[in-house]
Amino acid sequence: MTTYVLLKWAHIVAMVYWLGGEWGVFQTSYHVTNPRLSLEERRRHLETAYRIDILARTGIVLLFPLGFHMGAVAYNAHPWGDDIPLVWVIMLSWLALTWAAFFKRETDLGIRLTRIDESLRYVFIPLLLGVSLWSLLGDGPLTVTWYAAKVFIYSLLLIIGLILRFVMRHWTIIFREIAIQGPTPALEGQLAREISIARMLAYVYWIGIGTVAMFGVAKAPW
Repeated sequence: MTTYVLLKWAHIVAMVYWLGGEWGVFQTSYHVTNPRLSLEERRRHLETAYRIDILARTGIVLLFPLGFHMGAVAYNAHPWGDDIPLVWVIMLSWLALTWAAFFKRETDLGIRLTRIDESLRYVFIPLLLGVSLWSLLGDGPLTVTWYAAKVFIYSLLLIIGLILRFVMRHWTIIFREIAIQGPTPALEGQLAREISIARMLAYVYWIGIGTVAMFGVAKAPW
């Protein structure tokens, strides 16, 4: 197998885990936010949601270095081929942080690690948006138009993903409060409002993921 074939295979697998994982969390959320279920049962569904979501998070993080690597070696889509090892080190470190937050998810440390993970996106997302939009307008460093479009949509999806990360982090905090003081209309109302917004965003998310995949497959010449 060539390096390109292995990268392409891994990229497809990461995309599948991203899309499939988000669907699994979406379905599980109905039970997490169902006030008719016992707190213990809702916690079990929350645990299931986190175990599914970590695969989606892994796919999201790995998509960037895989796409960056292929963009350099297969498409000559950007001028940073010499930085491939550095990008892999940075993104694998980010992935390690993501998994550490997952393993510590029920603790204060886990919440802090999740917030660090989120804060990295405040830098990463604007950077991707800026470079891809600049390139789509004709003067940026991404020299292949479909590649720039794919990066642009990917960065927009990361914004939605960040909002969904907020929702899941709030689940942990709210369930702690429910365990202490019992279910209250205020806490249940917050869960209901947040999940309502998250579910609407999820539909946009899936369409966007499918669009990113389309660009990667079609490689439109424009």
